[in-house]
Amino acid sequence: MDKPRIKERYKHLVNLFANIVLVAVESFAFAYSWHHHYSIALENPYFKNGDILVVLFYMLIMFFVTNTFNGYRISYQRTLDLCITHIVAIVTTNVLAFGLISLIARGLVFPTSLYKVASFQVAFVVPWIILVRYVYKSLYPPRELFFIYGDRAPVELINKFKSRDDKFEIIGAMKYTTYSRRLYQEIDNYKAIVVDDIPAQERNDILKYCYQKGIRVYVTPKISDIILNASEKVHLFDTPLYLARNYGIKTSQLFAKRMEDIIISLLIMILSSPFMLIIALAVKLYDGGPVFYCQERLTKDHKPFMMYKFRSMKMDSETQGAQLAKKNDDRITPVGKIIRRLHVDELPQIFSVLKGDMSFVGPRPERESIHEEYKQSIPEFDFRLKVKAGLTGFAQVYGKYNTSPYDKLKLDLTYIENYSLFLDIQIILMTVRILFVKDNTEGIDENQRTAEKK
Repeated sequence: MDKPRIKERYKHLVNLFANIVLVAVESFAFAYSWHHHYSIALENPYFKNGDILVVLFYMLIMFFVTNTFNGYRISYQRTLDLCITHIVAIVTTNVLAFGLISLIARGLVFPTSLYKVASFQVAFVVPWIILVRYVYKSLYPPRELFFIYGDRAPVELINKFKSRDDKFEIIGAMKYTTYSRRLYQEIDNYKAIVVDDIPAQERNDILKYCYQKGIRVYVTPKISDIILNASEKVHLFDTPLYLARNYGIKTSQLFAKRMEDIIISLLIMILSSPFMLIIALAVKLYDGGPVFYCQERLTKDHKPFMMYKFRSMKMDSETQGAQLAKKNDDRITPVGKIIRRLHVDELPQIFSVLKGDMSFVGPRPERESIHEEYKQSIPEFDFRLKVKAGLTGFAQVYGKYNTSPYDKLKLDLTYIENYSLFLDIQIILMTVRILFVKDNTEGIDENQRTAEKK
């Protein structure tokens, strides 16, 4: 085995070591606070084993929250994103720890010590991540990639790879119809390739060839790939089968999801009421127009419903018909820019969730006119309507406002086919993180009316 491949095998050990240090230091900081402040203040202090269990429980919460935010994928995320992810995870975990300690103490405790814990954790974690990322980039330079594409050149996908120049370096590209012998000779020159939107037979041949040669392959999935990936693996005697049930979310899961929607929407309604009042006043006082913007959207089984948002645009913003917000859109008011940046313009939708028109987590609802327009080029776009529309969702936390409809469909279908209550919780926690990511609110280009690239 050559040295680069041996070096590649140790990549996960570098990542593992860095994460073990993070968990250990974060847990130690809480353990010190618990032992010297909270435990001794209890009416009936815990014995040694009880203290250990509390610290272990804190460690599990920290691990779960950070892992949910993909904070342990040091080789995957950018340095700034990692720092933001860990800061949000630290704040979230210590808020939960405050609730846990208050339950143990049977009353609210002073959070001063937890403030110090969180401050120490942030002060350690940020420099540690910067150091680890520097070491990681020194040990593992950008991976050279060769693109194999279909009838359309993958300009947008190549630009996405180029935006991560710390991880990837595009060396070449070739259309799959190029003389096959030359194509495979070119593949042999690389340790990683990207296969984008080529026919199934050619893709299968390339995958098998790369598997034999030990060449890494990045593949953009087709709709059928996502369905198969979520299917159940069964055996008919000695024959392996994939079983795709294709009926969406189970009845028992729908009941649990509805209970989740009611509880979360009521909780958010209570907590956000003062903020909603302030936003409503700000919108009204700016130009005297209506506070809410209402629009008909589509939900499960193509059913229309009225969706409400705080108005973020001028009153005459759609005189030329329905269109999505653009980058630097002059239709957005100053108040609108702030509430859109903070995502609080979406808050009135919790009433639609409580009513049952929407779910808290699900595909983002589209207008019927835009939905039908997308269907003309993507007939499978209706697949998103197998479940209720959502206030947040898989496509919202992993995509952007201007994500293409085809990519949005694949993200939403991934959610539908892999649904679980745990996945909903994960997406809700991820939603907290994207509030700090500007890219997610980026509008479409000036020459677009919808998110579809022409």
